[in-house]
Amino acid sequence: MSDNLKHECGIALLRLKKPLQYYKDKYGTAFYGIQKMYLLMEKQHNRGQDGAGFASIKFDVEPGQRYISRVRSNKAQPIQDIFAQINERINDDLANNPEFINDVDWQKENIPYIGELFLGHVRYGTFGKNSIESVHPFLRQNNWMHRNLIVAGNFNMTNVKELFDNLVELGQHPKELADTVTVMEKIGHFLDDEVTDLYQECKNNGLSKREASPVIAEKLDIAKILRKASKNWDGGFAMAGLLGHGDAFVFRDPAGIRPAYFYEDEEIVVVASERPVIQTVFNVPFEKVQELDPGKALIIKKNGSFSLEQILEPLEKKACSFERIYFSRGSDAEIYRERKMLGKLILPAVLDAIESDTDNTVFSYIPNTAETSFYGMVEAAQDFLNQRKNKYILDNRKTLTKEKLEEILSVKIRTEKVAIKDAKLRTFITEDSSRDDLVAHVYDVTYGVIKPEDNLVIIDDSIVRGTTLKKSIIRMMDRLNPKRIVVVSSAPQIRYPDCYGIDMAKLEGLVAFRAVLELLRETNQYSIIDEVYKKCKLQEKFKDGEIINYVKEIYAPFTDQQISDKIAEMLSSSDIKAEVKIIFQSVDNLHIACPKNLGDWYFTGNYPTPGGNRVVNRAFMNFYEGKDARAY
Repeated sequence: MSDNLKHECGIALLRLKKPLQYYKDKYGTAFYGIQKMYLLMEKQHNRGQDGAGFASIKFDVEPGQRYISRVRSNKAQPIQDIFAQINERINDDLANNPEFINDVDWQKENIPYIGELFLGHVRYGTFGKNSIESVHPFLRQNNWMHRNLIVAGNFNMTNVKELFDNLVELGQHPKELADTVTVMEKIGHFLDDEVTDLYQECKNNGLSKREASPVIAEKLDIAKILRKASKNWDGGFAMAGLLGHGDAFVFRDPAGIRPAYFYEDEEIVVVASERPVIQTVFNVPFEKVQELDPGKALIIKKNGSFSLEQILEPLEKKACSFERIYFSRGSDAEIYRERKMLGKLILPAVLDAIESDTDNTVFSYIPNTAETSFYGMVEAAQDFLNQRKNKYILDNRKTLTKEKLEEILSVKIRTEKVAIKDAKLRTFITEDSSRDDLVAHVYDVTYGVIKPEDNLVIIDDSIVRGTTLKKSIIRMMDRLNPKRIVVVSSAPQIRYPDCYGIDMAKLEGLVAFRAVLELLRETNQYSIIDEVYKKCKLQEKFKDGEIINYVKEIYAPFTDQQISDKIAEMLSSSDIKAEVKIIFQSVDNLHIACPKNLGDWYFTGNYPTPGGNRVVNRAFMNFYEGKDARAY
């Protein structure tokens, strides 16, 4: 993606079902779990580069021994930093005690991070925060083993203020207004209640406090706790949690907005945000890795039992389509096919833009995530060219010479790698930098492959703000002196903010929104902005389920093409010599290409939860009132 859009977070949970000695005997190390966690997190590096965290729990330790370990980092390479710290501690302990290098029991008792249950997280700072306090996993500590709670997730709640107020009503004093803390404290409240009730039951049965502890661990009903805690949650989430005594869970939102996949066998239970991560790390086939259904929790008890529980009634599934377009690794078999299909389906619009002149057109892509959709577009273009060749040959078969046939068959679709990202330069430029001259050189171009009569078609996975296109890509492409530059987005126009995890909180940051404002001014319809504001303002006190997304009305007077043409005009300055066209995928084609991920609220304004409509209206009111604030 040429625009610097924040990614989704990634989670990794691993439960070892056998004693540590088993992994030492079979795989040669008691650190098997740590090594696998490193791979699970590194393979999800694409999902977060602002911070990373790791937590582990040891089972069945004696009182006085440390059983929870946690390490977090917000350094430039956080995953490497975390595991460098872990490895340094392990290596130092073994170097100082070489006689215990093969003693698994001693290692478990004396070396932190070695255990049976692990949780990892990689993140982008959705709210622009990158302090170490914002890095998952979060830890809620207690001297009762069962009440220790570790939480990490890929989520955003739209109603954090409501959830915060609920905690206050319960008598708590939350330390900050953040969805992770608020959610963790809500789970923790009902965990405390459950432990208290079970202890009272044990006491009534004549058990001492120490005797009650293992009984509580066995009887804790994680599903019951989650049902009570999540009663009023509104948002997208894939949330993982560990309890100090060894229970664990992963819980997915009822609309399936955020992804979660799992695999289980006699040795392990593993959960990650992406399927191919599990396939690669544990060498298991595609069909063995299952998707966690919306509204369900995967629950692993300390005794090793594994179950799937319906926590919240599932809504219509609206899994995030951006997962397929951009966020998830393209090595997933389904995602690879879908991205190719996105490129294939957009070719007819490309042919219209270049007047079907494939002979004088060079196809390329903006590295690197758009490469797969580029393959699909080029394959479709080759099919188009082959049809044209076949027709000519059939129409002229009686007069066709050998030389002419060879000439026809030699014509190919022209593809070049035209744009080359300078990764070091991109790293040097800070996100809030205003140094436009540096931004303009984020991409280099390949000279000598474009002729003055050529169209240059370059595909990107999506166009969000348009900043890099205007300041860098179009300007650099124009240096190649093509007749026409056609920028293709494999995603539809992004018209509405996201409130479920992606950092798209402000309407005015979206180029499609800015384009429609210009169109309203030019057509003397800007009064629609005032009317929409009044309608949004009237809904401020409404309950979420009663709110309507009136922001849709500002787009209604115009066709997709009119908005695309205005975006093209806005992104090409007067000094650009080539004609510039912008093409977006249609929503219908997006659904055809990605039939299992129909979450399209960024493009359509059809939010999958009631809180989404409140957020988009709030975002519009912030814009209208000139407030530089987030809508959630």
